[in-house]
Amino acid sequence: MTSSSDPRVLFGKHLAELRRSRGWSQEYLALESGLARSYLGGVERGQRNIALLNIIRLANALELPPSKLLEFEDRNSSRVASGLS
Repeated sequence: MTSSSDPRVLFGKHLAELRRSRGWSQEYLALESGLARSYLGGVERGQRNIALLNIIRLANALELPPSKLLEFEDRNSSRVASGLS
């Protein structure tokens, strides 16, 4: 089980928020990025440790700089999650 402060969970929630803000389904983002929908679902649930190349694919599909995908906060500590504890 993953913790709500796990950077994979925080990244996934942030990605889902960015996707939904565009009105996109997981399937649409998967098609646009070239990633499998089931993989994308796992990323959004924090079950996958996403690779850098896949972050870049998602950023390109969302027309954002890759750094924007990493701008999420650990709501428990009000700091950007680093994955280092």
